[in-house]
Amino acid sequence: MSSEDREAQEDELLALLSALCKHLDNLWEEHRGNVVLFAWMQFLKEETLGYLNIVSPFELKIGSQKKVQRRTAQASANTELDFRGAAGSDVDQEEVVDARAVQDVESLSSLIQEILDFDQAQQIKCFNSKLFLCNICFCEKLGSECMYFLECRHVYCKACLKDYFEIQIKDGQVQRLNCPEPKCPSVATPGQVKELVEAELFARYDRLLLQSTLDLMADVVYCPRPCCQLPVMQEPGCTMGICSSCNFAFCTLCRLTYHGVSPCKLTAEKLIDLQNEYLQADEANKRFLEQRYGKRVIQKALEEMESKEWLEKNSKSCPCCGTPIEKLDGCNKMTCTGCMQYFCWICMGSLSRANPYKHFTDPASPCFNRLFHAVDVNGDILEDQIED
Repeated sequence: MSSEDREAQEDELLALLSALCKHLDNLWEEHRGNVVLFAWMQFLKEETLGYLNIVSPFELKIGSQKKVQRRTAQASANTELDFRGAAGSDVDQEEVVDARAVQDVESLSSLIQEILDFDQAQQIKCFNSKLFLCNICFCEKLGSECMYFLECRHVYCKACLKDYFEIQIKDGQVQRLNCPEPKCPSVATPGQVKELVEAELFARYDRLLLQSTLDLMADVVYCPRPCCQLPVMQEPGCTMGICSSCNFAFCTLCRLTYHGVSPCKLTAEKLIDLQNEYLQADEANKRFLEQRYGKRVIQKALEEMESKEWLEKNSKSCPCCGTPIEKLDGCNKMTCTGCMQYFCWICMGSLSRANPYKHFTDPASPCFNRLFHAVDVNGDILEDQIED
């Protein structure tokens, strides 16, 4: 918009406001000695646009010259404008602008804020003077002892909400300070929480709320150093994070020292998680894991997982050194290939090196006469022969 058009717009608006001032003065004269406030409100609310010949408040037709042609409204004698006999002609701005119509932007903004503040104060005053039923303790209390959620307007007493907020914050459920009404999604504002709970508890709420909010952001990671743990912004497509506090450069995937394009190193605990994650992943996630850790590393992890499962099903650990032992045939007196210790395959107890078979011939032994128990001989399973 050019400066000339802006001046023309300002002139037009000033002329309209001056016309309103003139008409309000006429209404004051007509109601001299009586209450005029309601007459003013009625006019401003219902008749203003028609009086100013404005079809739509969103489409004001602004003149292009500093001297703007203004039309008077064709109404009754009480609503007729008096522009000093200059209706329908060009009139200088100084001749028609009412001083009361001129407001600078700063004072206007201040006035609007004062009106809003006054309206809010009156709403609070009205709320505090009414009685409300708390649906938690089922007691009627004044609004001054209650609080309402801004979105749903459900009202509860401050004592019940205080206990409710404290329990949730102590449990770390800062994202669940919802309205107690079933299935109501309204959430308490931080200002409402601060008003009800102690300062120490609010500090915990504020800290956990910030942390949970950061956790939901995909581009925020934490410095892996235990003494730091500062949030770090992650650049898109980059796996390197640099802590702004301790300057530690780390991999955002494995949280270890940054290793460039080399695959992430795996700990023993992470290897087990990787095995399960890879088996349950779809094709896209499998490719991502192979790119992150290396296809050879994942293949080796899967082979180790299969070997471990096979050993658990088909072998037993030596009671002395823990070496996995597989029993193919023979009796139940076993010899560990790792430490050469004798042990019983049935009870997994260590046997005497001088006379290992005494364990199977001693009547007091739990494996008495079970040296060949469950041994496959020519396709037949030899069971215990219990003598009466």
